[in-house]
Amino acid sequence: MELALYFSMIIVSAVLITLVVLQARSLGMANRDTSSIYRTRRGLEKTMHQATIVLSVVFLMLALLTSLPIF
Repeated sequence: MELALYFSMIIVSAVLITLVVLQARSLGMANRDTSSIYRTRRGLEKTMHQATIVLSVVFLMLALLTSLPIF
């Protein structure tokens, strides 16, 4: 059980790192136009943003679970 939690943390962290790096490389971040600061995310960018939030919550829960004294 403990080993499965550690492997799942590694997988979630790798996917989370990948999503953050892909978001930083998107064209929305490279655009320096001041009018585009408050734009809405659409399509793939919105999906990646929501997946990043979900995976960060999952990673937090896994980290709290593995830090319990029962393991």
